[in-house]
Amino acid sequence: MEQVDMEVPMIRDVRFVVVAALSALVVAGVALAAQDPGPGGFRGHGPRGAGGPGVGFPLGQLELTEAQRQQIRQLTEQHRTAVGPLLEREGAAVVARQQAIEALPVDEGRIRAASEELAQVQAELAVQRARLQSGVYALLTPEQQQRARQLRAQREGRMKERQDRMRERMQQRQRQPA
Repeated sequence: MEQVDMEVPMIRDVRFVVVAALSALVVAGVALAAQDPGPGGFRGHGPRGAGGPGVGFPLGQLELTEAQRQQIRQLTEQHRTAVGPLLEREGAAVVARQQAIEALPVDEGRIRAASEELAQVQAELAVQRARLQSGVYALLTPEQQQRARQLRAQREGRMKERQDRMRERMQQRQRQPA
């Protein structure tokens, strides 16, 4: 029994570190997406595109002008400033909720309160992300906006195809005898 008691705080610590690291990666991804790659340089195309998860479309494929890049850098810096404290609150809220879930005896009120706090912080982060996306989109020319919509539609199509393939594999596994 003592071993379990020692593992729970370690699991909490690991989860907090993971959440904090992921949050920092999101902010860093947005900042990197707005940087000038230089002629023929790396444009930051990762699994979520050059824009990272915060921008919502791959900026590297939109042929941005230097002025647009500079304005996007300013927007992402403002975004980073706005979300920094929110990311810290989110990490603390995740830890608080997990502690509430693991507490004995079960305290539903504490779990609900911690879950509501986490939901509020995540909602504010979503609003901030939407503001960043809207601000970046407003800086694009009509042609770039059209291209961004096309790229987003293509990305969504690929995501749906992957989901369909995964769903099919899961159904096949369920049909197979154990």
